[in-house]
Amino acid sequence: MDKKIGVIVASSVVVIILALGVFLQQREAGSATEDPNFISKKGLHWHSELFINVNGKEIVAPPNIGLGAKHNPMHTHEEPNVIHMEFPALVRQDDLFLGKFFEIWGKDMRSFGANIRMTVNGVENTEFENYQMKDKDKIILTFE
Repeated sequence: MDKKIGVIVASSVVVIILALGVFLQQREAGSATEDPNFISKKGLHWHSELFINVNGKEIVAPPNIGLGAKHNPMHTHEEPNVIHMEFPALVRQDDLFLGKFFEIWGKDMRSFGANIRMTVNGVENTEFENYQMKDKDKIILTFE
């Protein structure tokens, strides 16, 4: 009889732990989706193109920005002008800001020149550092 009680108690503890885990996971997911800064809780894999022109000269971001000892979800590889955004889990809007890429690069976007013009997918845009990059964006920064 004592053995049956032990099995029942152990089973009850397992059920309680599982239920608590499900509850906490749902609560965390709910709080993330209520955040207006929230993009995805399951991550994303996007690519944007960035072209920089300074007084008629093209500046290309070097390969492997954000890669090394610490792998940053926003980074570059060998192909020129492509920013990779490879987030494995929770993504917020400010994770995708163009200014964040320049921060990871170790550059101040405005250090290329004072007179900036930016187009995104052929449309004038004045959000500059605060522009939230999206998949397949073509961003052109022109400094004169």
